[in-house]
Amino acid sequence: MMFKMPAPLILFLLIPTLVYSPVDSKPAFSKSEHKHRGVSWVGGAPVTEADFEPLRRNHVNWIVQTPFGWQSRHDSPEIRLSPSHGYWGETDEGIRTTAQLAKRFGIKTLLKPHIWLSRGGDGKWRGEIEMNSEEDWHEWFAGYTRFMLHYATLAQENEIEALSIGTELYKTAVLRENDWRVLIAEVRKVFKGKVTYSANWYLEFNEIQFWDALDFIGIQAYFPLTRSKNPSVAELRAGWRPHRDKIQAISKKFDVPVIFTEIGYKSTADTAIEPWEWPRRSDGEASSAELQTQANCYEAFFQSFWQEEWCAGAYFWKWFPKLSHQETYRGRDFTPQHKPAELVMAKWYRDPTN
Repeated sequence: MMFKMPAPLILFLLIPTLVYSPVDSKPAFSKSEHKHRGVSWVGGAPVTEADFEPLRRNHVNWIVQTPFGWQSRHDSPEIRLSPSHGYWGETDEGIRTTAQLAKRFGIKTLLKPHIWLSRGGDGKWRGEIEMNSEEDWHEWFAGYTRFMLHYATLAQENEIEALSIGTELYKTAVLRENDWRVLIAEVRKVFKGKVTYSANWYLEFNEIQFWDALDFIGIQAYFPLTRSKNPSVAELRAGWRPHRDKIQAISKKFDVPVIFTEIGYKSTADTAIEPWEWPRRSDGEASSAELQTQANCYEAFFQSFWQEEWCAGAYFWKWFPKLSHQETYRGRDFTPQHKPAELVMAKWYRDPTN
């Protein structure tokens, strides 16, 4: 395919606590204290304070919350907002309650609304959203502005600290720069926190021209790092170098720091080959080698980026608030919970001033 598919959306599987042998690097604490040490929070059933305790133990200081807007097809100009339906954690009530509970633990929120194509039978995804006429483009942006201003208002009213104004909307972002600049200005009239956009790693982050209007360059970072299964940390770091150079160049060009609004790896041998792919055997258990490969991917990311001052932080896909109470699977899914990768994340997220 000429494009890479968006970030994974898998929402299941549980895993037991494992023993992990630390690798030979030491985090650069002095440069990491104020970074977004984040995870992508699964907004499911109602949550309690107990669900945030594992985040505190892992030194997480930000979470992503993800509500959805609904669009029937990639060329349909109508966007439907459902602030009170669906999973509790994706409703306005759930977002509000989750953000308030998180604050009790010193955890901030990045609100990151997504567009979901509800009729995907044509094989398209949100990166290919494109209208057939100027009239339809006008209607689409009017609807998208209403959608985004709803969440900008929700964020402002609930003192949510950051907002992503779009996620992986490649064609709209590249083809319609001026429309996005107008949207950014409208959002800033309502929302006084930090504003970013979450660009897909493939082409999009490098082609967007409105980064100067935002506080962060947001990247959904599913970059391929190797052609090998079960790669070493050294091999993965080598795979990051060309991508890191491009990312750093964009940050320097616009003088805007980078935040990895989504990054993650499955517990599979081939996870670094095509990180965006869903697990093919999601109902099976990961081997020790596969679990270590996921941990190696985490370690290579931190070694490659965490000491860079232009890197403002990262959000790992994905964190299930109820998973801490059920440790029965060694799943091949993306979560680091109860796996060696969780210990890698905690090591690098640890803040010596706490």
